[in-house]
Amino acid sequence: MNQRKIVIAPDSFKESLTALEAAQAIQEGLMHVWPDADYELVPMADGGEGTVRSLVDALHGEIVEQTVTGPLGSPLTAFYGLVNNGRTAVIEMAAASGIEHTKPEERDPLTATTYGVGELIRSAMDHGARHMILGLGGSATNDGGCGMAQALGARLLDRDGNELPRGGAALIHLNSIDLTKLDLRIKNVRFEAATDVTNPLTGTKGASAVFGPQKGASRHDVAELDQALKRFAEIVMRDFNTEIDQVSGSGAAGGLGAGTLFFLNSSIRPGINLVIKESGLERKLSNAALVITGEGKIDGQTIYGKTPIGVARCAKQQHIPVIALAGALADGCDAVYAHGIDALFSIVPGAIPLDQALKDARANLIRTSSNIARVWQLAHK
Repeated sequence: MNQRKIVIAPDSFKESLTALEAAQAIQEGLMHVWPDADYELVPMADGGEGTVRSLVDALHGEIVEQTVTGPLGSPLTAFYGLVNNGRTAVIEMAAASGIEHTKPEERDPLTATTYGVGELIRSAMDHGARHMILGLGGSATNDGGCGMAQALGARLLDRDGNELPRGGAALIHLNSIDLTKLDLRIKNVRFEAATDVTNPLTGTKGASAVFGPQKGASRHDVAELDQALKRFAEIVMRDFNTEIDQVSGSGAAGGLGAGTLFFLNSSIRPGINLVIKESGLERKLSNAALVITGEGKIDGQTIYGKTPIGVARCAKQQHIPVIALAGALADGCDAVYAHGIDALFSIVPGAIPLDQALKDARANLIRTSSNIARVWQLAHK
């Protein structure tokens, strides 16, 4: 592998290593065998948690902290990333409105709001961003992105012309939407929403029915929230002739997908595709002899838009072999072989407690990567 190029493009290993830290550990292990190889580290993500950090690390951007309104109305310190010399902002909605900001006993999707997401968007526009990637996932909310819109100047009115309170349940009383005070800068920003969710806004596969219970919604709450989002979609269609209900991905993040479509004129795209594009992975793969990717767990669901498969498909366009590493290999993991991954390895050395596996993730990555290089070298003698 002397003077050969190796691209290392993992996702984060949740609760133990960021994507960059994982990539650095893999490189360290490979260098035990190939000290003179040309290494290209490309931290990756799929649009969910870790997307901001991955793109900031990959593109040498910066993290901006901002005090915003949390999902239940209390202030919290959130963040977003600025890359491409500040022209592009990368925002994870969960940083402002994520379920991790609520205790299990406090969760209330009837009143939870995405107002803080709108505040992050406003801050990013204040910093001059004219392109925004919005990672949709991990939400505590079910308000169709209407809280986000309220933070950006939209007014949601009932039959008497009164503004609705924040939260998804209030949308059942929606009668009109006033966009006359919506931040004018939005028209000059290109928004892209990133998600691996294809659920529509409402119905049995919609935001409320599928994701509401994990946010604390009872069966009655789910029905109420679904009707409220249906009302929102009906008003948007009636007054603006815009379909947001049955669009693929509109149900992501409690319907925030639909809100970005309507209020921000965004597109909705698979998160891994956006990260691949923004990170320049395709260009960085040029002339590579090997690609190594991975994430915390690889199973049968990995083929549905997760980072290792996105990286592998990109690599296969250039006929580059791909090895994937994971902290855990679970049921159905063999499915990845049909999607561009050539070999799959667990980094865990044996049956150990989860907390120990998380603590030792870096050392385990180094050791496994070193062993992979030794086997590769043996096979190519």
